[in-house]
Amino acid sequence: MPSPIPNFILPDDLEAQYVNFVRISHTAAEFVMDFSLLLPGIKEPTVNSRIVMSPTAAKLFLGAMNENVKRYENKFGSINLPGSHTLADELFKPDDPEKPNG
Repeated sequence: MPSPIPNFILPDDLEAQYVNFVRISHTAAEFVMDFSLLLPGIKEPTVNSRIVMSPTAAKLFLGAMNENVKRYENKFGSINLPGSHTLADELFKPDDPEKPNG
């Protein structure tokens, strides 16, 4: 049986940070996630938060995020990503009748 989730203490002075970009790197021992706010015209965004996790913790986090995204989409509808064009879309798209062969 999984361990119960502990209660968290939120400090009164804790500031929430809105981020829309993350750079992820890793070594054999850890995953490093640098979160920042990326806005038009900003060439070098400032890292707002750095999270360092063990590979095990990172995989557990990934599973928790996947589960929560599924719950979100079940409640609010599908999250559509802009520009979510993939190589498979390109390789298996129907032939364009307007495009000449060759």
